[in-house]
Amino acid sequence: MTTFRAFRIHQDDAGHRAGIETMAIEDLTAGEVLVRAEWSSVNYKDALAGTGKGKILRHYPLNGGIDVAGTVVASADPAFREGDRVLATGSGLSETLDGGYGEYVRLPAAWTVALPASLTTREAMIIGTAGFTAGLALLRMTENRQTPSLGPIAITGATGGVGMLGIDIFTGAGYEVHAISGKADRFDTLRALGATTCVDRHTLAFSGKAMESARYGGLLDNVGGATLAGFLPAIAPYGNAAICGLAGSPALATTVMPFIIRGVSVLGIASAGTARDVRDEVWRRLSGEWKPRHLDTICTKEVALEDVASVFGTMLDGGSFGRTVVRIAG
Repeated sequence: MTTFRAFRIHQDDAGHRAGIETMAIEDLTAGEVLVRAEWSSVNYKDALAGTGKGKILRHYPLNGGIDVAGTVVASADPAFREGDRVLATGSGLSETLDGGYGEYVRLPAAWTVALPASLTTREAMIIGTAGFTAGLALLRMTENRQTPSLGPIAITGATGGVGMLGIDIFTGAGYEVHAISGKADRFDTLRALGATTCVDRHTLAFSGKAMESARYGGLLDNVGGATLAGFLPAIAPYGNAAICGLAGSPALATTVMPFIIRGVSVLGIASAGTARDVRDEVWRRLSGEWKPRHLDTICTKEVALEDVASVFGTMLDGGSFGRTVVRIAG
């Protein structure tokens, strides 16, 4: 019986607890593809799940980590063979399935993605769910006729993982980006990623009117609440607001005016359950023409598996900057 280390999360009569444990491969949740994990990452959902401050897991115990990349050890599906490099993001990891915070993970073949040749497993995890979310937003926006000619894209929560990768991905695709963040001391980094304008969210002033001058071609929003409501009236005709987060608030108080007068579209970006054909297309783009050019800048922290819990508190307190990758192997 092969055993391995994993960051395992429990919730029972004794309450919440999580930490490094030794477990057997045979005890992993079901899946056709057994993978020796090499890298994972830390997302907001991982911090919520690991601390018990959010109801992320649907049952217990499970290994944490909604992202993983590594090498196939065995596969019951002919699409994958021993030695193949693969990745998975979302798709039930650390919700209904054991996640990527373990030296081994068993993945459903339906959600296992062959690692693109132009990416290493570490690069894939710097991108991870955050970059996939930004890429999915760009795909949905362009499918809905978003073009650089409509005007700049505002990206809120710009110093987070989705925000920084979004700046890199959107500017690489030819868009002007205005970065919105409360961390003014990080503006030089955001400009280095490609943002032409950086705005301190503390200085944002919205008129509260149902319509404002059309200053933005579109929006990638990680914040929700009053910030989202403030930007919607300022989006150009037939621009898109891609919504992927609620760091500020899940509430939205607005009017229908931007939608019925300017034809603004609101696009929900739900990365975890993305259809397989769309998932493959996003990763094709992220490893090709949309590959982020500044991954080494965006990856601001690397931790070993046994230290993964040390970053959860900072992330939940809003103090994270960029992406944190988790070194599983070695």
